[in-house]
Amino acid sequence: MADVISEYQKWKQQGENIRTQAKQAMEARFRELLTEAISIAEEYRADFGGPLKPPPAVTAFRFKTSSKPKAKKTSKTPGAKASEPKPEVKAKPDAKPDPKVAGLQKQLAAAKKKLEEAKAANAPTRKLDDRIYELEDELRLATQ
Repeated sequence: MADVISEYQKWKQQGENIRTQAKQAMEARFRELLTEAISIAEEYRADFGGPLKPPPAVTAFRFKTSSKPKAKKTSKTPGAKASEPKPEVKAKPDAKPDPKVAGLQKQLAAAKKKLEEAKAANAPTRKLDDRIYELEDELRLATQ
């Protein structure tokens, strides 16, 4: 009877080990797939100008694209790689824009585009003019 109990305990322990390994493998694969999906979405946005929409079943995936596009990697000499990090570190604090300002600038650009389209279609533009004025005012206040 003791052999059956000890075998059961060994089997249970092996099951826990396999379960832990499977959990870690699934989490790693999930992260890998999400990273690949993000890179595909960024490439799609860069090539075609719009966001890539997820399937209808996906409702909780939230990803914000970076405000500046990624530079394409080029081959450099080893000496150039060693001197590269110093300028980036100095430029980083100045290059990082305020997310609120970036958002307002995007909204302003979209509103101006809509205004141009409305003017081309001979549609009323008063609401669009007002919205542009509001966005410019908010942008001016945010940058002060």
